[in-house]
Amino acid sequence: MRPFAFSRAADIPTAVAATAQPGTALIAGGTELVNWMKEGIVVPTRLVDINGLTELAAIDNDPRGLRIGALARMSEVAEHEAVRRDFPAIAEALERSASPQLRNMASMGGNLMQRTRCPYFRAETDLPCNKRRPGSGCAALEGEDRSMAIFGWSEHCLATHPSDVAVALAALDAVVHVRNTFGTRQVALVDFYQLPGNAPERDSVLHAGEIIAAIEVPASPLAKRSHYLKVRERASYEFALVSAAVALELDGKRIRQAHIALGGVAPKPWRLTRAEDALAGGSLETSALRTALEESFAEAKPRRHNGFKIELAKRAVIRALQTAGEKA
Repeated sequence: MRPFAFSRAADIPTAVAATAQPGTALIAGGTELVNWMKEGIVVPTRLVDINGLTELAAIDNDPRGLRIGALARMSEVAEHEAVRRDFPAIAEALERSASPQLRNMASMGGNLMQRTRCPYFRAETDLPCNKRRPGSGCAALEGEDRSMAIFGWSEHCLATHPSDVAVALAALDAVVHVRNTFGTRQVALVDFYQLPGNAPERDSVLHAGEIIAAIEVPASPLAKRSHYLKVRERASYEFALVSAAVALELDGKRIRQAHIALGGVAPKPWRLTRAEDALAGGSLETSALRTALEESFAEAKPRRHNGFKIELAKRAVIRALQTAGEKA
């Protein structure tokens, strides 16, 4: 780790201005940034501590919905009574995200700004990775691709996005509030992340001179009947091989409306919009759900060793929908 300057932001405008300065990084929980610095992924010349900006740490709930400050800790959000009652998929995703120690430190904004766990991106040796070193190539194209994307990838990058709670937020139509020198702009969570295309080094639509201020989730009958299911290769705090966040509104035993987002399969949380449309008016019977999913999964483009993710994701969605359907 190389030497760097350190300061504390006195207010939000100071933090915003700091991000416009080359070589400057903001630090809150540090659970991700410190790892990047140790691994040489980023080499900031200045860190600005934003933990004193308490106005960014609030968790508020009213009839319109939930507002989570970017500095709210993951553990605080997961334990919040209103979140557990009215937005259970968010609490479930957070509780499956990391160890209690990490959740106590990690901020919600920092979680959304995670970068991929692709082994080539995180490698200690110098391997081709367009996300880490633009123009160097993508080692996964000819290498190990078992954990890579089946949706949304490009010839420049096969990596998946690692956040659990981002998947739940995508299913619940969350909006990210972004602060800059001109005020605040709002970005739908599903549009916050960018597909790799020709520029995989750009993970999100956040620009220099901008910070995440809050995440807003609208209240709805779907949010109350939501569920997050994570499939991983070991039970203890592993990143998702496949995950599914769903939200349901029922009319008796029929589906009035459904939202589905997948994790572990794409460079961003992946909404299955065609399946959502096909589910309307249908039942929660396994055969009906499987039929409704087919059109969305026709878009999947598996690589040599990750085709199993298609069936695994289908089963995860079906189980998540049926679990959500059983909730009171």
